[in-house]
Amino acid sequence: MANILIVGANQGIGYYLVERLLALGNTVTVLDIEINGIENLQAKYPKQVLAIVADARDLGSIEHGVQKAIEQFGEIDIAIHNACLCTFDSEPNTEFKVYQDVMDVNYFGALRLAKAVLPRMRKAKKGRMILTSSGVGVTGFANISPYAASKGAIESLAKCLQIENEAYGISFHLFHPPLTNTKSASGIPVPKEIKADARKVGYGLADHIWSKKFVICPSASQAVQMKFSYRHPLFVGRMMTKATKRALKLGKEGDV
Repeated sequence: MANILIVGANQGIGYYLVERLLALGNTVTVLDIEINGIENLQAKYPKQVLAIVADARDLGSIEHGVQKAIEQFGEIDIAIHNACLCTFDSEPNTEFKVYQDVMDVNYFGALRLAKAVLPRMRKAKKGRMILTSSGVGVTGFANISPYAASKGAIESLAKCLQIENEAYGISFHLFHPPLTNTKSASGIPVPKEIKADARKVGYGLADHIWSKKFVICPSASQAVQMKFSYRHPLFVGRMMTKATKRALKLGKEGDV
């Protein structure tokens, strides 16, 4: 069993990821700006879960959370950055500060976690870091450029840090969930029926958490989709944008 730390898991995919990891016998520390959801799991797993209020935008709070996790459960085996901020508007309608805010949570939050845990992992000469990415960070998508750009940056960060830390026995990976029915994805104008179930996605990622693959997907079908997306990014991005517009149009016509 492993000692796992996750930044951003109070709800959605992260919550179910934690639920499944606990059921599998792991110890889990969750750092989030809200922890009421994870506190519900503490009643069922009082000796396995630690919930700490922390902000991905604040290095000090992440370092504090990492230290508390080590004091409670020992050295961290797996560190996961799953904190997410997503906005939905075109570039002309999106202020520069919005891009900064999204990058601060999604990209710099991942970098802060790396800065907090890598020195310990390098000393121990082992460890695993997983950063939650997104298909749109590979393919692009209309009216979501701050989020997509931050995920594209995460893709590159994971590759660079993988190369830099291989000699220390540390591996880097990317979680690639499908479009999922979560609060952060609620602004994407497609029917809920098209979106994946958060519980299934979270459980699927937990079941593959020790995968040796750089890109970790919750299912075989998602793995195939991501392979195609990496090979034909703009084609997939345009196709998804057009399909979303069609779904939105059909939805409006159905309301008439």
